[in-house]
Amino acid sequence: MIVCETPRLRLRHLSLNDAAFVLELLNEPEFIRNIGGREILTLEDARRYIRSGTVTGYEKFGFGLYLVELQAHATPVGVCGLLKRDYLEDVDVGFALCERFRNQGYAFEAASAVMRYGKEVLKLGRIVAITSPDNHASIKLLRRLGLEFERNIRVPDVARDTSLFTPRPAQ
Repeated sequence: MIVCETPRLRLRHLSLNDAAFVLELLNEPEFIRNIGGREILTLEDARRYIRSGTVTGYEKFGFGLYLVELQAHATPVGVCGLLKRDYLEDVDVGFALCERFRNQGYAFEAASAVMRYGKEVLKLGRIVAITSPDNHASIKLLRRLGLEFERNIRVPDVARDTSLFTPRPAQ
């Protein structure tokens, strides 16, 4: 199911057919360094990850992570979506792109579209984001999205602090 489109990108529900891409993305060194290892080592692990996390989110909340693909070729480039985490009051925007597709504006384009979708279609109030304090690329993108650092928080099962970004106050 297509959730939203931009001039260059299509964001759609992940399916079990996307397992090979998910396996690749979740095992990239930058993903593991900035987001964390998910112990997704086989195609069956990737299918289980899609089934238990992503599809469950669609069913439970009406949103989740979406596959980001190029409009022209349906080439998957990453994931981006909205997540409801037990340890956050608000829904947060999350994104990850394969290394070969970074620095082309795709993450900003996808995250902007997802945030607009969350506010206009899903009628969500506040959308926040979290990232590791040393993930400078994500921090820069979050600022471009209109979010600013609020404070560091402790996330369950994560040994280091995590930075919480919230919408800038209306001027």
